[in-house]
Amino acid sequence: MFFVDTLEFEGLGNRSYLVGGPRAAVAVDPPRDIDQVIAAAAKRGVRIAYVAETHVHNDYITGGPELARITGASYLVPAAAHVSFARTPVADGDTVTVDEGLVLRALATPGHTPHHTSYVLEEDGRGTAAFTGGSLLIGTVGRPDLVEPRLTEELARAQHASAHRLADELDDEVPVLPTHGFGSFCSSSQAEGDATTIGRERTANDALTLDVDTFVAEMLAGLDDVPAYYAHMGPANAAGPAPVDLTPPGRADAGEIAARLAAGEWVVDLRSRTAFAEGHVAGSFNFEGDGKLATYLAWLIPWGKPVTLLADTPERIADAQRELARVGIDRPAAAATGDPAAWIREGERLASFPRACFADLAEVRGRGEEVVVLDVRRDSERAAGHVEGAVHVPVHELYGRLDVVPSGTVWVHCAGGMRAAIAASLLDAAGRAVVAVDDGFDAAHEAGLTVTRP
Repeated sequence: MFFVDTLEFEGLGNRSYLVGGPRAAVAVDPPRDIDQVIAAAAKRGVRIAYVAETHVHNDYITGGPELARITGASYLVPAAAHVSFARTPVADGDTVTVDEGLVLRALATPGHTPHHTSYVLEEDGRGTAAFTGGSLLIGTVGRPDLVEPRLTEELARAQHASAHRLADELDDEVPVLPTHGFGSFCSSSQAEGDATTIGRERTANDALTLDVDTFVAEMLAGLDDVPAYYAHMGPANAAGPAPVDLTPPGRADAGEIAARLAAGEWVVDLRSRTAFAEGHVAGSFNFEGDGKLATYLAWLIPWGKPVTLLADTPERIADAQRELARVGIDRPAAAATGDPAAWIREGERLASFPRACFADLAEVRGRGEEVVVLDVRRDSERAAGHVEGAVHVPVHELYGRLDVVPSGTVWVHCAGGMRAAIAASLLDAAGRAVVAVDDGFDAAHEAGLTVTRP
């Protein structure tokens, strides 16, 4: 008998796996904060004998080298991956025995990267689970454009071939257990559902239902922007990341918060967008701790800029610190918790701005008031429909393009409210009058606003 434990990382849209038998296990694509993997192994009462990477990751920093060092596990990394640390190179067809009757077999599946490798768990010689990393995902595949622009089409074709190889070699009932595809921007499109099998993918995945030319053309046409921080992940993983340090940051008082803002550092408020709008430190930015914190903060912040975290509780700071470490934002410069009134100096006041819904915007426009409507969704979202007359600047571009937003009160919206809150905080910090539209985009048409569709 074997087990598969899934470790979910919702903020990044990824999963890692611990799989094994009664005595030993292998960790597949582990996160940087390896204590979770070690705890999962301890709960099972197994030794981590192997750590396996499907590829050199572009969207998060791996904990593989440190996990292998601490546990004494063999570190399996695709042989063709260019890395500068000691590892056990694996090539197509290589096998390792995880536990009695349990074998892990490497299966070359290039496409997401040139060296990408999937792993098939075999029990008594029969395939029982496929760990597909960034190859075959739920209803889609990993994007092929993260390595080198000149290789994108070649890798897209390789993705098609790799998906077919997996389908040809594995039975319909074999579970497909990918690393990406649960909100990760490493996915070429967003996956639907939470679990799948080879059989289900045969009928639902474009890589297995379309001819290669059609598949490649449609996938390349649908690729969206790549988070800016991805440029730093691959090199860090190839070099071998340093161990993570999750000890609490130093406490910042009101004076230090003001000084860090004056120095041009980032002060990030992790509270809900509702709480932030009602009262916040002027100049601070709002990235909700329970949103896609790591993705959007890492995407927007100038790389290497010191960041101070503000939150209701120490637990929220600790959670954020852990999530940010997964994408290489290490050691917050400082942190503060509790009542926001304590985050400002005597004589100062908390800043605020109003929140609204699309019906409020329709009412304002109906009265003939001149307002700026700012759409901060991605290009692909806007292409599917947008409020007539809205200015478009994707949220990940806004920090560097604040000067293109026309003068006047800015009503900023996204698809659901989270990104609008980030954008509103950026505008507010720049001294702009802003209203955060905290509403689902479908409500725009229902409110009577003209929505232009293709």
